[in-house]
Amino acid sequence: MPPRHVTLVLCTPTGDLLGALPPFEVPVPWWQQVDDVVSGAQREFGLDVRILRLLTCTGRHFPGGGPVSYLAEVNTRPELALRRWPGEPLSAQPLRLPYATPGGHALDLAWAQAALEDHGRVATGPPQQIRCWNLSSIWRLTTDAGHAWLKVVPPFFAHEGAVLPLLNPAVVPEVIAAEPGRVLLADVLGPDQYEAGRPELLAFVQLLVRLQAGWIVRTSTLLESGVPDLRPPALLPRIEAAVDRNLCELTDDERRQLGALVATLPRRFADIAACGLPNTLVHGDFHPGNVRGTAGKFAILDWGDCAVGNPMIDQLAFGQRLNPADRGAVEELWAQEWQSIVPGCDAGRAAALLRPVTALYQCVVYQHFLDNIEPDERPYHSGDQVDSLRQAARLVVDPE
Repeated sequence: MPPRHVTLVLCTPTGDLLGALPPFEVPVPWWQQVDDVVSGAQREFGLDVRILRLLTCTGRHFPGGGPVSYLAEVNTRPELALRRWPGEPLSAQPLRLPYATPGGHALDLAWAQAALEDHGRVATGPPQQIRCWNLSSIWRLTTDAGHAWLKVVPPFFAHEGAVLPLLNPAVVPEVIAAEPGRVLLADVLGPDQYEAGRPELLAFVQLLVRLQAGWIVRTSTLLESGVPDLRPPALLPRIEAAVDRNLCELTDDERRQLGALVATLPRRFADIAACGLPNTLVHGDFHPGNVRGTAGKFAILDWGDCAVGNPMIDQLAFGQRLNPADRGAVEELWAQEWQSIVPGCDAGRAAALLRPVTALYQCVVYQHFLDNIEPDERPYHSGDQVDSLRQAARLVVDPE
């Protein structure tokens, strides 16, 4: 993927638009990853900036690369020649997140600083902005007790702050402080596990399944915390609505395949129920990159997509990033783990039946994102809901 060619449009914390810097190159292509953008602005112009949100980009939709512009905040007007930026990037937008507005990050950082002080932690360096997009604002805070991580999320992920303190602390990051829409987490030592080998992948599955086993009889607590309900009576109308909204983007064959799939969902849900797996906590975005740590000390990250539903919903996202041999080993262990928890269940068949359902649910998720984010940031997800429907259609034809 090509690098980004970044233009920063500067404003002050009080909302004064200053103008645009000359573009500069950032090798990391991912639009939402802004630590390299911040360091690039310091290197190229000697400016300390805070990225507020995406303004423009090229291409159909995410993942990144190419010309891209962001609104960025500076404390004082720089002594640089700035060019006028067309449009009105500071005009009011009802779906704009607080951290995407001038001065918004300061409120989040003040909350985190107060929480650190309450826990006897002393900041030993300036906060470092790592990520900023419509799904999260993430900062790394350096303290005398190691790094801490501030994560701020939109309202549709606000339940993460309520759920994380309920989960086994051996499986998730330590929660320093939490409130709806904000969490402050202790560091998890070790790398993100995007490149995990088979032994680690199997360990991740065991970690999740054993956590889920403890929530089988406590789903009401999760639902009371604001966790979405993915059980069939709640999920089916959401799927039908999302499919109807996006059918016009599909081919005739895809529409026929999806029409047949949706029409038979009640029977499919009955077949899934007959497999004998109980409803429990679902991670919702379980893949190796959402695990961090080292052998014996792994933690599962990013619980904003968590829900209550069939636990095998998590298998599709995890397996589709693996080679066939690793995927087969993972699926075999997954079934064995649930067989030991619920003797006589058929987790493998449930997973197979759920694959197209999971893709349909991803359409629901992406459509919800698009309906609840401001227009400038929709390129992050534009087209993803249709891609999910196409995946569902493919999975009906070829379940593997």
